[in-house]
Amino acid sequence: MLVLAAPGKPSGLAVYFGDSLGRKIKRMPLIEETVLPGDSLLTLPVVIIGNGPSGICLSYLLSGYRPYLSPEAIHPNPVLHTKLEEARHLSIVDQDLEYLSEGLEGRSSNPVAVLFDTLLHPDADFGYDYPPVLHWKLEQHNYIPHIVLGKGPPGGAWHSMEGSMLTISFGDWMELPGLSFKEWAASKRRNVKSDRVMPEEIACYYKHYVKVMGLQKNFRDNVYITSVSRLYRGKDDEDRSERNEDISTQHLEMENGQKSLIKRNWEVRGYQRATDGSHVPFCLFAENVALATGTFDSPGRLQVEGEDFPFVLHSMSDFGAAISKGKLRGKADPVLIVGAGLTAADAVLCAYNNNIPVIHVFRRRVTDTSLIFKQLPKKLYPEYHKVYHMMCTQSHTVDSNQHSAYTSFPEHNVLSFKPEMKCVLQSASGLKKILKFSVALVLIGSHPNLFFLKDQGHSIGHHSNQPITCKGNPIEIDPYTYECTKEANLFALGPLVGDNFVRFLKGGALGIARCLAIRQKKKHELIESGDGGGDGVP
Repeated sequence: MLVLAAPGKPSGLAVYFGDSLGRKIKRMPLIEETVLPGDSLLTLPVVIIGNGPSGICLSYLLSGYRPYLSPEAIHPNPVLHTKLEEARHLSIVDQDLEYLSEGLEGRSSNPVAVLFDTLLHPDADFGYDYPPVLHWKLEQHNYIPHIVLGKGPPGGAWHSMEGSMLTISFGDWMELPGLSFKEWAASKRRNVKSDRVMPEEIACYYKHYVKVMGLQKNFRDNVYITSVSRLYRGKDDEDRSERNEDISTQHLEMENGQKSLIKRNWEVRGYQRATDGSHVPFCLFAENVALATGTFDSPGRLQVEGEDFPFVLHSMSDFGAAISKGKLRGKADPVLIVGAGLTAADAVLCAYNNNIPVIHVFRRRVTDTSLIFKQLPKKLYPEYHKVYHMMCTQSHTVDSNQHSAYTSFPEHNVLSFKPEMKCVLQSASGLKKILKFSVALVLIGSHPNLFFLKDQGHSIGHHSNQPITCKGNPIEIDPYTYECTKEANLFALGPLVGDNFVRFLKGGALGIARCLAIRQKKKHELIESGDGGGDGVP
């Protein structure tokens, strides 16, 4: 638990990190928000924001776990296997990731993600179930002190997903390094009828993973971040602490050329929610910050009139709650569902299975090749193809009496919601329609909420001054280190950089771990040579 250290007494976290940082720690890296940081406060090498699978996997690698090519393994890609054999004695973290990933192709735009995925799931996209070609070793000397901050228990958003739906990915693809999901699941449940699993099972697996891998000491739950900012100090103030500069310090010249500022470490502020509901503020400092928050923070909005009415919902959990409370029982008017993705399809299935009529509105044509249904094999995802079949065959243009339980409105936009529970639609041809409904459910994706960053992180995307989105404007990173190209010592992985699937976000952890391991080694070499001592405090 994040608690304030009493004067002269180290907290549990300080004692723990003291094992790695020795006598340099003088007190807990947490202070009252009214207190200014001083040189006696510890600066952690890494703070990870987000405790979902991205943050968990990064913690696993920073804790010293290293992947090696298994002695008996033969990768089905002969070119890659030859490369792996060249440095069999080295862990993958210690190898040239750009060299290893060259020429590989996969369903991620990030080359390291494709590399790590093919090492953990060789030829998975071709339907093969080959075992990983890696085995793992815990090397304590490679441990890099870090802390993982999350709002809930380890597993992140998986703990709040609708529990009645199956995951889009196979259970094996949801697993993290070193712990087979199948083996874990075999001891937890019976009569496994499908390779796809419930979100609650995945959430339980991630929580168990942190415990069985011994990562709990790095995790703090119920933590809410309020700001992440750079510390600056005038060059005139640097004389007494110049020896403490870390090798990544950047000098910034002011426009008038008269004042020089030094870009220092990160300051992370927030609060932890205590068991009694109170908020305990904290502030800590970090040489590096890794963003692993995912994209489930802010549901996508239509930005139309009436969207804030209480009968317009934006999440499956709210819809599920309305059904379980009986709010839709006996309603003559249908539920209005907006969106053409898998979450919207889940909502259609949920309503259909509860005998609730549906009006389904979406902007695209049913023949649009970019629809997610086009990418899913029918045999593996029969329920989603059932929804897609209804989208195609039960349109409003067909006699509605034949399918009163479901009616689709392809190529339609919502113009507004009215207080009398009516919705104004507009077709592609400009024709307007007014429909009556009982509850509206807008499911058009979600976006990350990076409010704690300067300008809400708009400056670090591929398109400057625009909100970060997973598809349209992910955070711009170096493809091999996952460091933000526009902000040094700030890293991002997972959905924030376009990797929505768990099987690919693990590559981000690999890239970051290698980058930080190299920097830590250089820093230690500088300290040992006498050229750069200190403990990196702000």
